[in-house]
Amino acid sequence: MGYFLGVDLGTSAVKCILVDMRGQVKGGYSVEYPLLQPYPGWAEQNPEDWWLGTVKAIRGLLEQSGVAGSEVSGIGLSGQMHGSVFLDAEQQVIRPALLWCDQRTAEQCEEIESLVGRDELGRLTGNRALTGFTAPKILWLRQHEPEHYARVRHLLLPKDYVRLRLTGAFGMDMADASGTLLLDVAERRWSQTVAERLSIPLEWLPPLFESGDVAGQLLPEAARLTGLAAGTPVVAGGGDQACGAVGVGVVRQGIASVALGTSGVVFVHDDAYQVDEAYRLHSFCHGVPGKWHRMGVMLAAGGSLQWWRSHFAHEEQERAQQEGKDVYELLTSLAETAPLGSEGLLFLPYLTGERTPHPDPKARGAFIGLNLRHSKAHLTRAVLEGITFGLRDSLELMKESGIVIQELRVNGGGAKSPFWRRMIADIFGVPVVTVNSTDGPAYGAAVMAASGVLQRDITELCDEWIQVVDRVEPNPKLHAEYEAYYQIYRGLYGTLQSTFHQLHDLALQ
Repeated sequence: MGYFLGVDLGTSAVKCILVDMRGQVKGGYSVEYPLLQPYPGWAEQNPEDWWLGTVKAIRGLLEQSGVAGSEVSGIGLSGQMHGSVFLDAEQQVIRPALLWCDQRTAEQCEEIESLVGRDELGRLTGNRALTGFTAPKILWLRQHEPEHYARVRHLLLPKDYVRLRLTGAFGMDMADASGTLLLDVAERRWSQTVAERLSIPLEWLPPLFESGDVAGQLLPEAARLTGLAAGTPVVAGGGDQACGAVGVGVVRQGIASVALGTSGVVFVHDDAYQVDEAYRLHSFCHGVPGKWHRMGVMLAAGGSLQWWRSHFAHEEQERAQQEGKDVYELLTSLAETAPLGSEGLLFLPYLTGERTPHPDPKARGAFIGLNLRHSKAHLTRAVLEGITFGLRDSLELMKESGIVIQELRVNGGGAKSPFWRRMIADIFGVPVVTVNSTDGPAYGAAVMAASGVLQRDITELCDEWIQVVDRVEPNPKLHAEYEAYYQIYRGLYGTLQSTFHQLHDLALQ
């Protein structure tokens, strides 16, 4: 039996899974790597760490599963989006990659909108200029590290660099390219207009592929390092959000997903290219060829819960180690003991700035409404509720755009919690569904590999391989109770915006 290898290059780790010809997961293996934060608001990684982690994860997966490398029929790649990998003429990395969560490029975003024009930029790329995107990072390099900029000959995104090391071939998929701010998203080609106005050479940009297209074959040296067979097809794959959506079957109108990873994403499939007039939602190419999607992005969804765990849940971490449990399971159980609304306590999850609906790198997190009655349980629940309220902001923008959502499919680490899934259903007022594929982007990458190798339609494969296993209907009474808190939550950013900016600027003095 043949297998398909799905590789998901995340922010904190690379995860590899094997999927058989029936869509069943054979096994998974993860390898972590460090996040570099040399200055406040900066986020970088060394591409070599991605490569070494991927090699180790593939070898570990083959050894753990007992599958021979020759049994792997194809490889698909998913990855964190927007990260800038600058290469010289010898394909050597020039400096650490600037990541999706890096916030240093606010001035460059203003410059881009001035040079291109906000409306024309939005018309061509489906988006406004935001600090996470790739194009502002290029301008930052030109202005702040001219010695590095002078050496640049190639620009890749994180998973495309790993594919280069695997195959020796340059390439990028449409979905991930949508986040560079250099793609004409409607026409699915590089935008000569944007590149010329920003003075970015088009020859730096790689060939474009649809996600299921074979973009290269495994090199002998990469085969030796990984244990796979030389010549194994490697498809283009996609950015982690497109792959995650494919991985839970969001391939038709009316189905949306909520990804609960480090960031949080509300993602909806579009059969035709649609743009939010105010560019509050992102409009990208989908991983399904010839389709698009819109999404709202929260920068610190699971990231807020990780922060809470790391700094305030030492007791739960010790218990988790002693009892062999997941610390997040203990935290959600603790949150469940507090009442809905956390007795008047709200949490704003803007720990690394925000993107949707408030594109503001200076936004900051906050607890609002603290009193002496509040315990760790209240604060933990407030964190979960605040994340979910923030994600609902994206849902409201979609409703305003006329999007009808019949169900939400949740994926990512947070999807494991029945309590959080019920909370999402009750706050959103929409049925929440889980499916049999729990590996999100890695599974979507494997589906794309199968599509390319077997010459099968991605939508058909999703229909065959992905089944609904749980459905949570919203509770009308609880939805009404949450609604009162949500309406207060919605007004807090506007009230506190100037304070956030003052504190941000003061901290940098």
